[in-house]
Amino acid sequence: MSNALDQKEAEFALKVCRALDESITTLPPASLDQLAAARRRAIARKKPEESAVAAPVFAHALAGAGGSSGGFETVPAPKRGRFSRLALAWPLLALVIGLAGIAYWEDQQRTAELADIDAAMLSDNLPLDAYLDHGFNAYLTRNH
Repeated sequence: MSNALDQKEAEFALKVCRALDESITTLPPASLDQLAAARRRAIARKKPEESAVAAPVFAHALAGAGGSSGGFETVPAPKRGRFSRLALAWPLLALVIGLAGIAYWEDQQRTAELADIDAAMLSDNLPLDAYLDHGFNAYLTRNH
C-alpha cells in the first residue's frame, strides 16, 4: 500500500516539476530575480548536512541565468570534526586487526599440524623411504 502511495507522490512531483519547468520561460525577469534571492536566503538558513561529498544543486534555471556549469553548482560539504574522522577509522582498524588475527591463528594451526606429523614420523619404526612414497603420505594424512 505504501509503495503505491509513494509511486503516486513521485508521479505528482514529476508533473509539478514539468509544469514549473514549462512555465519558467513566461515569468518576468523581476520575478525570476525574487525567486533567486529567496532561494539564496533559504540555502543560507539551511542547516548543514552530514555529508562528506559535495552535492550538485540546481541553481541557475530558477535564476534565469544559463551558466557554463550546465545549470548546476556545487555546495561545499560541511567540515567534519576530529572525532567523526576517527570514528570512520575504527571499522578499518578492526578489520585489519581481525585479518591479522586470522592469519596468525591459521599459521599456528599449520605449525601444530606439521609438528604432529614430524613427531609421528620420528617416533615410528618405518624406514625413511616409506615417507618418500606419495601414496603413503596420502595414507598418513587420512589417518591423522
